[in-house]
Amino acid sequence: MQAFFVSTGIVALAEIGDKTQLLALLLAAKFRKPVPIVLGILLATLLNHALAGAVGSWLMAVIGPQWMRWILGVSFLAMAGWILIPDQLDQDDTRFHEGLGVFGATVLAFFLAEMGDKTQFATVAIAARYADDYWWVIAGTTAGMMLANAPVVWIGNRAAQALPVKLVHRLAAGLFAVMGILALLGVGG
Repeated sequence: MQAFFVSTGIVALAEIGDKTQLLALLLAAKFRKPVPIVLGILLATLLNHALAGAVGSWLMAVIGPQWMRWILGVSFLAMAGWILIPDQLDQDDTRFHEGLGVFGATVLAFFLAEMGDKTQFATVAIAARYADDYWWVIAGTTAGMMLANAPVVWIGNRAAQALPVKLVHRLAAGLFAVMGILALLGVGG
Protein backbone atom coordinates (compact mmCIF):
# COMPACT_ATOMS: atom_id res chain seq x y z
CA MET A 1 0.00 0.00 0.00
CA GLN A 2 2.98 2.31 0.49
CA ALA A 3 3.56 2.28 -3.26
CA PHE A 4 -0.05 3.34 -3.82
CA PHE A 5 0.02 6.23 -1.37
CA VAL A 6 3.45 7.50 -2.47
CA SER A 7 2.45 7.28 -6.14
CA THR A 8 -0.87 9.02 -5.57
CA GLY A 9 0.61 11.87 -3.56
CA ILE A 10 3.57 12.56 -5.79
CA VAL A 11 1.63 12.48 -9.05
CA ALA A 12 -1.30 14.52 -7.70
CA LEU A 13 1.10 17.24 -6.56
CA ALA A 14 3.23 17.06 -9.71
CA GLU A 15 0.15 17.34 -11.92
CA ILE A 16 -0.98 20.70 -10.50
CA GLY A 17 -0.35 23.27 -13.23
CA ASP A 18 0.90 20.57 -15.62
CA LYS A 19 0.06 20.73 -19.32
CA THR A 20 -2.34 17.81 -19.05
CA GLN A 21 -4.26 19.72 -16.38
CA LEU A 22 -4.46 22.63 -18.80
CA LEU A 23 -5.62 20.19 -21.48
CA ALA A 24 -8.36 18.92 -19.14
CA LEU A 25 -9.53 22.51 -18.71
CA LEU A 26 -9.52 23.08 -22.49
CA LEU A 27 -11.45 19.86 -23.13
CA ALA A 28 -14.03 20.84 -20.50
CA ALA A 29 -14.44 24.29 -22.04
CA LYS A 30 -14.67 22.94 -25.60
CA PHE A 31 -17.00 19.99 -25.12
CA ARG A 32 -18.87 20.80 -21.88
CA LYS A 33 -19.52 17.09 -21.26
CA PRO A 34 -17.66 16.19 -18.06
CA VAL A 35 -18.50 12.47 -17.83
CA PRO A 36 -16.95 11.34 -21.16
CA ILE A 37 -14.00 13.70 -20.57
CA VAL A 38 -13.27 12.30 -17.09
CA LEU A 39 -13.67 8.72 -18.37
CA GLY A 40 -11.38 9.52 -21.32
CA ILE A 41 -8.75 10.94 -18.97
CA LEU A 42 -9.02 7.80 -16.83
CA LEU A 43 -8.54 5.42 -19.77
CA ALA A 44 -5.68 7.46 -21.30
CA THR A 45 -3.94 7.63 -17.92
CA LEU A 46 -4.34 3.90 -17.26
CA LEU A 47 -2.88 3.05 -20.68
CA ASN A 48 -0.04 5.56 -20.45
CA HIS A 49 0.93 4.76 -16.87
CA ALA A 50 0.68 1.00 -17.39
CA LEU A 51 3.20 1.40 -20.20
CA ALA A 52 5.43 3.69 -18.10
CA GLY A 53 5.16 1.35 -15.11
CA ALA A 54 6.13 -1.63 -17.25
CA VAL A 55 9.22 0.25 -18.42
CA GLY A 56 10.13 1.07 -14.82
CA SER A 57 9.71 -2.53 -13.66
CA TRP A 58 11.67 -3.80 -16.65
CA LEU A 59 14.50 -1.37 -15.95
CA MET A 60 14.74 -2.61 -12.36
CA ALA A 61 14.92 -6.23 -13.58
CA VAL A 62 17.55 -5.49 -16.25
CA ILE A 63 19.75 -3.07 -14.35
CA GLY A 64 19.43 -4.55 -10.87
CA PRO A 65 18.91 -2.93 -7.50
CA GLN A 66 22.49 -1.67 -6.90
CA TRP A 67 22.74 0.42 -10.06
CA MET A 68 19.08 1.28 -10.02
CA ARG A 69 19.44 2.85 -6.57
CA TRP A 70 21.84 5.43 -8.00
CA ILE A 71 19.85 5.97 -11.18
CA LEU A 72 16.65 6.46 -9.16
CA GLY A 73 18.34 8.81 -6.71
CA VAL A 74 19.60 11.05 -9.51
CA SER A 75 16.28 10.73 -11.40
CA PHE A 76 14.24 11.81 -8.39
CA LEU A 77 16.56 14.77 -7.79
CA ALA A 78 16.24 15.74 -11.48
CA MET A 79 12.44 15.45 -11.17
CA ALA A 80 12.58 17.79 -8.17
CA GLY A 81 14.18 20.43 -10.41
CA TRP A 82 11.95 19.72 -13.41
CA ILE A 83 8.79 20.12 -11.32
CA LEU A 84 9.75 23.72 -10.58
CA ILE A 85 9.71 24.61 -14.30
CA PRO A 86 6.21 25.79 -15.30
CA ASP A 87 4.48 23.77 -18.00
CA GLN A 88 2.83 25.15 -21.11
CA LEU A 89 0.35 23.44 -23.35
CA ASP A 90 1.93 22.56 -26.70
CA GLN A 91 0.09 23.55 -29.87
CA ASP A 92 -0.15 19.86 -30.87
CA ASP A 93 -1.93 19.04 -27.59
CA THR A 94 -4.89 21.25 -28.53
CA ARG A 95 -5.92 19.31 -31.66
CA PHE A 96 -8.96 17.42 -30.47
CA HIS A 97 -9.72 14.94 -33.26
CA GLU A 98 -13.43 15.74 -33.14
CA GLY A 99 -14.38 12.86 -35.42
CA LEU A 100 -13.69 10.51 -32.52
CA GLY A 101 -16.36 12.02 -30.27
CA VAL A 102 -15.77 13.58 -26.88
CA PHE A 103 -14.52 10.36 -25.23
CA GLY A 104 -12.24 9.34 -28.10
CA ALA A 105 -10.85 12.83 -28.56
CA THR A 106 -10.08 13.02 -24.85
CA VAL A 107 -8.36 9.62 -24.77
CA LEU A 108 -6.20 10.43 -27.78
CA ALA A 109 -5.34 14.02 -26.79
CA PHE A 110 -4.62 13.11 -23.17
CA PHE A 111 -2.56 10.01 -24.02
CA LEU A 112 -0.41 11.98 -26.47
CA ALA A 113 -0.02 14.95 -24.11
CA GLU A 114 1.15 12.63 -21.33
CA MET A 115 3.90 11.08 -23.51
CA GLY A 116 7.24 12.36 -22.23
CA ASP A 117 5.50 14.39 -19.53
CA LYS A 118 6.80 14.81 -15.97
CA THR A 119 4.22 12.47 -14.53
CA GLN A 120 5.05 9.77 -17.07
CA PHE A 121 8.72 9.92 -16.10
CA ALA A 122 7.70 9.97 -12.45
CA THR A 123 5.66 6.80 -13.05
CA VAL A 124 8.67 5.08 -14.63
CA ALA A 125 10.85 6.03 -11.65
CA ILE A 126 8.27 5.12 -9.01
CA ALA A 127 7.55 1.78 -10.73
CA ALA A 128 11.28 1.03 -10.75
CA ARG A 129 11.47 1.94 -7.06
CA TYR A 130 8.46 -0.24 -6.19
CA ALA A 131 8.98 -2.93 -8.86
CA ASP A 132 7.25 -5.60 -6.75
CA ASP A 133 4.16 -3.40 -6.39
CA TYR A 134 3.65 -2.57 -10.07
CA TRP A 135 -0.15 -2.61 -9.95
CA TRP A 136 -0.25 -0.44 -6.82
CA VAL A 137 2.00 2.10 -8.54
CA ILE A 138 -0.25 2.22 -11.62
CA ALA A 139 -3.34 2.52 -9.42
CA GLY A 140 -1.65 5.27 -7.38
CA THR A 141 -0.35 7.32 -10.29
CA THR A 142 -3.73 7.03 -11.99
CA ALA A 143 -5.50 8.11 -8.79
CA GLY A 144 -3.12 11.06 -8.52
CA MET A 145 -3.88 12.11 -12.08
CA MET A 146 -7.60 11.85 -11.46
CA LEU A 147 -7.37 13.80 -8.19
CA ALA A 148 -5.65 16.63 -10.04
CA ASN A 149 -7.62 16.58 -13.31
CA ALA A 150 -11.21 15.51 -12.57
CA PRO A 151 -11.95 18.58 -10.40
CA VAL A 152 -10.66 20.81 -13.20
CA VAL A 153 -13.13 19.21 -15.59
CA TRP A 154 -16.03 19.39 -13.12
CA ILE A 155 -15.39 22.78 -11.58
CA GLY A 156 -13.38 24.41 -14.32
CA ASN A 157 -11.18 27.43 -14.19
CA ARG A 158 -12.19 28.58 -10.68
CA ALA A 159 -10.71 25.49 -9.05
CA ALA A 160 -7.52 25.68 -11.09
CA GLN A 161 -6.97 29.34 -10.23
CA ALA A 162 -7.63 28.83 -6.50
CA LEU A 163 -4.66 26.50 -6.01
CA PRO A 164 -1.33 27.99 -4.92
CA VAL A 165 0.53 26.40 -7.85
CA LYS A 166 4.01 27.54 -6.83
CA LEU A 167 3.57 26.17 -3.32
CA VAL A 168 2.22 22.87 -4.61
CA HIS A 169 5.16 22.57 -7.05
CA ARG A 170 7.61 23.28 -4.24
CA LEU A 171 6.00 20.57 -2.11
CA ALA A 172 6.19 18.06 -4.97
CA ALA A 173 9.82 19.05 -5.66
CA GLY A 174 10.59 18.56 -1.98
CA LEU A 175 9.05 15.09 -2.02
CA PHE A 176 11.09 14.12 -5.08
CA ALA A 177 14.25 15.51 -3.48
CA VAL A 178 13.65 13.51 -0.28
CA MET A 179 12.99 10.35 -2.31
CA GLY A 180 16.18 11.00 -4.31
CA ILE A 181 18.30 11.43 -1.21
CA LEU A 182 16.76 8.35 0.44
CA ALA A 183 17.41 6.31 -2.71
CA LEU A 184 21.04 7.47 -2.88
CA LEU A 185 21.49 6.57 0.80
CA GLY A 186 19.88 3.17 0.21
CA VAL A 187 17.10 3.82 2.71
CA GLY A 188 13.90 1.85 2.18
CA GLY A 189 15.20 -0.19 -0.73
